[in-house]
Amino acid sequence: MKEYFSNIGKIKYEGKDSTNPLAFKYYDPDRIIDGKPMREHLKFALSWWHTMGGDGTDMFGCGTADKTWGETDPEARAIAKVDAAFEIMDKLSIDYYCFHDRDLSPEYANLGESNAKLKVVVDYLEKKQKETGKKLLWGTAKLFDHPRFMHGAGTSPSADVFAYAAAQIKSAIDATVQLGGKGYVFWGGREGYETLLNTDMGRELDNMATLMRMAVEYARSIGYDGDFYIEPKPKEPTKHQYDFDTATVLGFLRKYGLEKDFKMNIEANHATLAQHTFQHELNVARVNGVFGSIDANQGDTLLGWDTDQFPTNVYDTTMCMYEVLKAGGFTNGGLNFDAKARRGSFTAEDIFYSYIAGMDAFALGFLAARKLLADGRIEKFIEERYASWKTGIGADIIAGKADFRSLEKYALEKGEVVDSITSGRQELLESIVNNVLFTL
Repeated sequence: MKEYFSNIGKIKYEGKDSTNPLAFKYYDPDRIIDGKPMREHLKFALSWWHTMGGDGTDMFGCGTADKTWGETDPEARAIAKVDAAFEIMDKLSIDYYCFHDRDLSPEYANLGESNAKLKVVVDYLEKKQKETGKKLLWGTAKLFDHPRFMHGAGTSPSADVFAYAAAQIKSAIDATVQLGGKGYVFWGGREGYETLLNTDMGRELDNMATLMRMAVEYARSIGYDGDFYIEPKPKEPTKHQYDFDTATVLGFLRKYGLEKDFKMNIEANHATLAQHTFQHELNVARVNGVFGSIDANQGDTLLGWDTDQFPTNVYDTTMCMYEVLKAGGFTNGGLNFDAKARRGSFTAEDIFYSYIAGMDAFALGFLAARKLLADGRIEKFIEERYASWKTGIGADIIAGKADFRSLEKYALEKGEVVDSITSGRQELLESIVNNVLFTL
C-alpha cells in the first residue's frame, strides 16, 4: 500500500526536554493515569474536512497545500484520503476521526448517486477500522456548501430543500451507525438569517426542531445508541445563527422537548465568537447536564471570524480539561481537532507539526487541570464563598422553607448585610493557577 508520508515515522513521546519537532513533549498516549491511558482520557480525533481536504483556500486566494492525494478522479481520491488519513492517525497515535458526509465523498449528479458513492467509501472505512482498531467519534451531514442550502437546510423557506436535507441526514446517520460512531452532530451551517425582513423566525425554528426530532426517531429505530450533539455558533456564515451559544440552544431544546436527546459539542473558537470564554461554554453545558464533546481549536483575539487554529494556549486547554474532569471525563465524546494549519504552513510535515502542537497543548492542560483539582485551593475557596447556603437562612431557602414574608422578617431583623459579604479574591485565585501550573 502506498505510504503518503514516507519521510515521517511514528511520532514518539520523548519528554519535555526533547527538541525533536517530530516528537511529543507532553503527550504520552500509553501513560496510565487514574487507571487508564492518557489516550483514553483525551480521545483525540482527526477532522476529515480540514486535515484531508482543506488546502488553504480563503476568500482572497486559491489553495496553497496539495490535498489531491495524488488522484484526479474523485472516487479514487476519496479512497486515497482514507488511506492517507489512517496513516496520519497511526503515526500520531490518534484513535478517532470525525466526518461530514461530503468530505468523505463529494457531491455527484443526484442524491441517489451521491449516496451510492458515499456507501463505497463507508464500506472501505469500515474495513480499515477493523484492520487498525481506529474508530469513528462522530459523523454529520454537510448541509451548507451546495447552492440548494443558500437559505438554510432545516430552516429553508423551501419544503423541497427540507426534504432533501432530511434524506441527506438519513444517509449520514446510516454511515455513522455502520461505522460504530457514538455521536451525531448538528451544526447550524446556514441555519439562521441575514435580515428579519424576509424571515419567519418562528416557522424556521419549528421546522428545525421537527428535523431534529425526525433524526432522533430514525436513528433510534435502526439501533443507534449514541449521543446527538448540537454545536453552538453565533454567526458565520449567516449573520445570526439560531444556535448562538449553549444557553440559547438549551432554551431551544427545552421549548421543543428535545433536551433529553441532545448534548453539546463545544468549539473553542465558536465560544469566543459569541463573546464567551471556552471555559464558560463548557461550564454552562456541564452544570446543565448537557456536556458531550469538544471541537478543539482556538481563535485569534485580533480577528472577528472563525480562524480554526490549532490550540496552543495552555491556559485555555487547562481550564477546558478542568471542566471536562469536573464533568467526569468524556463518555461518547472526545477532542476533535476542528483545526487547520495556517495557509502559509502548506507542507506535509506541517500537518504533523500542527497536530503535535495541539495534542501536546491538551496533554499539558490535562495534567495541569489534574494538579489544580488535587491542589484543592480553588475548589475550597468556592465552597467557602457559598458557605452561607449550607446553614441558617440559606439552608431554609434551598429547602423551600422560606417565602417573601419570612425573608422580609429576617432582613428587617438582620439589618445591613455589607459585613457578611466576602472578597472575591480574583487576583489571588489567578496567582494560584500560575503557582500550580508553573514550577521553574
